[in-house]
Amino acid sequence: MDEHLMPRKVTRADVARLSGVSTAVVSYVLNDGPKPVAKVTRERVLEAVRVLGYRPNAAARALSRGTADTIGMIVVDSRNPFFAQLLHALDRASVRNGRSLLIVNSDRERQSAVDQVHDLLARQVGGLILADVLTDTEQEIVASLGVPALLINQYTGSGGLLPAMGVDFRAGARQAVDHVIGHGYRDVAFVGGALAIDQRERGWADALRDAGLPLGQSVHAPFSYEGGLSAGRAIAEADRRPRAVFAASDQIAIGLLAAFADAGLRVPDDIAVVSFDGIAEAAYTRPALTTVAQPIAEMADAAIRRLVDGAGDPGYTTFPTELLIRRSCGCDPSMDAPPTT
Repeated sequence: MDEHLMPRKVTRADVARLSGVSTAVVSYVLNDGPKPVAKVTRERVLEAVRVLGYRPNAAARALSRGTADTIGMIVVDSRNPFFAQLLHALDRASVRNGRSLLIVNSDRERQSAVDQVHDLLARQVGGLILADVLTDTEQEIVASLGVPALLINQYTGSGGLLPAMGVDFRAGARQAVDHVIGHGYRDVAFVGGALAIDQRERGWADALRDAGLPLGQSVHAPFSYEGGLSAGRAIAEADRRPRAVFAASDQIAIGLLAAFADAGLRVPDDIAVVSFDGIAEAAYTRPALTTVAQPIAEMADAAIRRLVDGAGDPGYTTFPTELLIRRSCGCDPSMDAPPTT
């Protein structure tokens, strides 16, 4: 094709002219900083981005034609065993759909989620999967770029600006806590993250309140083995120790098991433990963990298919959880047998 007949690439200057601001302000909006921009001005810039079809990288033409076959993935920490299993499932689902997966970790220093999105788009990805918590402003920026994108395993409720999918964290947590209450345990503690929107902590509280029980101890700790170990030591050393603990992740729960073993506490005889995620390692601890399992392979397949189809409208797609009953909650010791493959 004659290069003179090809459509001219939309530039940042075009966005600035249409929205009536400087190119610097356009940069501040699209990168969520470093300087703040008034809400009205930000909305005007994002509307210009949508109208002009501006892309902040060289991948615009490939994306608009649907020829980019790589999906970009931003994950909070690929070392986390849950996310490691999710990434493996997403990679397999990508291959089945003729795509490949490019992964970056959002815990990089000095780089925002928006910067990472721009980096991925510069590599001509044809879609984005975001396994990290994004602010409303960050979601608004990603949505304005015109690239199929969705959040996975991050609860947004019904008001998210991007399509999202995952389990009902609140209902799954309640299922786990209801189970230990059924054992007769009346004092159940919570160990998990400090986010006010954490649906797992809310599900823990729902179960206790509806059973007519007081809220137990709530210990906020990082989602890591170290976080669970530190929380477990604090619980073991407390003057009044709970009879059971619900951990917001299996990774935290494994740290708890180590702390309780170091303190000479027997699980479940002295203190029961239930957790959330259903990672493979949970079946091989001793005692094996009773845990709320997420359908990782099913979610991965659905995420890739949805991106291939263009992601669609905002909203939260919910997947069911399954309570895997093993011995850490006080059930039959035969539950500790590892799964067969």
